Formats: sequence, structure tokens, C-alpha cells
Amino acid sequence: MTDALPARSRLVHDALRAAGITGEIVVLPDAASTAALAAAALGIEVGAIANSLVFWSDDAPLLVMTSGAHRVDTAALAARTGRGSIRRASAEQVREATGQAIGGVAPTGHPAPLPTLIDEDLAGYPQIWAAGGTPHTVFPMTFDELVALTGGQVVKVD
Repeated sequence: MTDALPARSRLVHDALRAAGITGEIVVLPDAASTAALAAAALGIEVGAIANSLVFWSDDAPLLVMTSGAHRVDTAALAARTGRGSIRRASAEQVREATGQAIGGVAPTGHPAPLPTLIDEDLAGYPQIWAAGGTPHTVFPMTFDELVALTGGQVVKVD
């Protein structure tokens, strides 16, 4: 029932349904603001968590969806994608670009679509989980659904 979801998660839910994604947003009892916490709460491998990280590149926000098992190598990623520098966005920049707080950023439900890079290693999991707009919410989807939802470019991120 979407009425029980936080307002930010209702926006994510609506964007998922508009994209034809049927996975339900789950409200966790404790915040899962890191991939390790989310994986533990769900009883899954940390690599199946699709971490939504917001960076700043070429004077604009850049969403990187990475496996929870990886750290983003920003210099290598910039070189692979032909971008200028890629640096971590501030909490204020994340909130402005996504409408969501760090630790709960979903791959959708933002004020405007963000250019997105997707970790190729997420394709190795039959189901992946992403934040649902708050640190207490997550939802399942497939790798193909993530690519279609974001229009993201699949790349090596680590």
C-alpha cells in the first residue's frame, strides 16, 4: 500500500510503475544507508545492492549505480567515459539533484532525469535491490529494468 510509504518513496513508486517495474518498495525497520546494512537487512550478498551514488562531473550531477561490493574509481571512470573530473557531490548537491538524502537515493523519482552510469557487475545478479528514496526503503528489480529505467550507460566502475 503506497499510502504507508514516505512521500519520497511514493514518488519513486510512481516512477517505477510508470516504467513498468512491479517490484514493491519495502520499508525496513532500521535505516539501511549503506550497502552492507541493506544487504544484512535483506539477507542477500552486498554485491546485489545497487548503490546510488551522486557525483559532480562537467558542472552537472552524475548518478553512478554501483554494486555494493565495489568502490568507484573516479579517475578511471572519467577516463573510460570521456568526462572531465568526477568528484563526490556534497549533501546539498545530492538533495538538489535528486530530492533525496544521501543513504536513500533511488535510481528514479528525481526532479529531472540524471545522466547515469551503471556498474556492469550488477548484471551478474538475477535480482538487485536499490534504495527507495529514503534510508529506510528499498525495492527489487532486475539489471535490465535498471538500465531501462535510468537510460544508463553500462560501464566498469572500479
